[in-house]
Amino acid sequence: MEAAFEGELEELGTKAVEIRDKLSAGTPSAPVLGLPLARLIPQDVHTVLDYVGAATTGLAAVFADGPAATITNAALSASDAGVTMMTDVRLAPVRVIPIEVHEVIDYVWAATAIATPFIFGYAKKSPISTALQVTAGITLLLGSLITDYRAYKGVKWGRMPRRRAANG
Repeated sequence: MEAAFEGELEELGTKAVEIRDKLSAGTPSAPVLGLPLARLIPQDVHTVLDYVGAATTGLAAVFADGPAATITNAALSASDAGVTMMTDVRLAPVRVIPIEVHEVIDYVWAATAIATPFIFGYAKKSPISTALQVTAGITLLLGSLITDYRAYKGVKWGRMPRRRAANG
C-alpha cells in the first residue's frame, strides 16, 4: 500500500516538472547567490505575478493617505511593471534586461516594498495602502525564492567592445 502511494507521488512529481518545463520555455538563468532555493514556479507564472504586484501597488497608491504613501506606491508600481515589460521573458514586449538582473531587482523591489511604509512613517496613517504594499512585497519575495527563472532570448549585459580611434 505504501509503495503504491510512493509511486503515485513520484508520478505526480514528474508530471508537475513536465508542466513547469512547458510553462518555462527558454534557458534557465544562472544562479544569483545560490538563489532561487527551488525552481517550482514557472517563469510565465512569475511574470504574471510581477504584473499583479505592479497592479497591487498601483491600487495601494489609490488608497494611500498622504504623499509619501502615494508616491512610494506609484514608484513601486511603475518600476515593477517597467522592469517586467523590458525583461528577457516570453510575456514582455521588449527584451533588454537579462533574467539574472531581473531576479536581483525582484529581491530589491520586494525588500523595498516591505520596508518603506515603516521607513517613511506611513504604516499607521495609511493602513490599507501599507497592507497592499507589504503583501505585494512578501508575495514577490517568497515567489522569487522558488521561481524557475528562464531567459527567453538569452539577453546578456557585458562590456562593450572598444572602438578603434578614427586615426589609429
